[in-house]
Amino acid sequence: MRVLRPLVIFAGLLLLWQAVAAAFDLPRFILPQPWEVAQAGWANAGLLAHHARFTVAEILMGLALGTTLGCLTALTMAYFRPARRWLLPVLVTSQAIPVFALAPMLVLWLGFGMASKVAMAMLIIYFPVTAAFFDGLRRTEPGWLDLAHSMGASRRATLIRIRIPAALPALTSGLRVATAVAPIGAVVGEWVGASAGLGYLMLHANARTQQPLMFAALLTLAVIAVALYFAMDAALRRALPWQAETDPTTDRA
Repeated sequence: MRVLRPLVIFAGLLLLWQAVAAAFDLPRFILPQPWEVAQAGWANAGLLAHHARFTVAEILMGLALGTTLGCLTALTMAYFRPARRWLLPVLVTSQAIPVFALAPMLVLWLGFGMASKVAMAMLIIYFPVTAAFFDGLRRTEPGWLDLAHSMGASRRATLIRIRIPAALPALTSGLRVATAVAPIGAVVGEWVGASAGLGYLMLHANARTQQPLMFAALLTLAVIAVALYFAMDAALRRALPWQAETDPTTDRA
């Protein structure tokens, strides 16, 4: 059922798409039918693969850099109170500025290459990772800290052996959110200015009224995003086998 359920959902969405396009007799340039998108995807498989390679690279590099920077920021704020007083307002204020509004400036500063797209993805990833890890570091079980203190554990040992392991479940939640939103940053950066990538391909296909190709690029991006999320989820489950999961639907009324 775990394999069959996604296939049934995907088939249902395709049928709904086909029904809407046929019922309202929508022209091709507004909503092409699924078979036209599939035909365009098959005919341009090499082109889609070429541009998808750049988008995937931007997402993965943004994830790596955003996660690293976010974890370092969370550790700094957790263990250095003066740094927390300076960094926390900046972190919160940065979320008040729409990240998408920064895309033109990043392209201007870093150019039309991959660097501006990686920076855009990194900025989107940075906040959920930092906030989740910082919250986890602050919510360590007090009894564990009292036990470490009574056993004479140093501050470094307490961090490595107690606080970080206890904060990992919170960090995994932040990483799942970051993985889901990472493609947004990369594609928005490609829309603003790029020479390759699925976002770049979508813009050019739309400008040339090649809507089936544009939808094929969109579906390719969706498949990549879903695959990355489930790959991250599986990796986190394997990395934290001790993290118990409970089903709220089994609770008594």
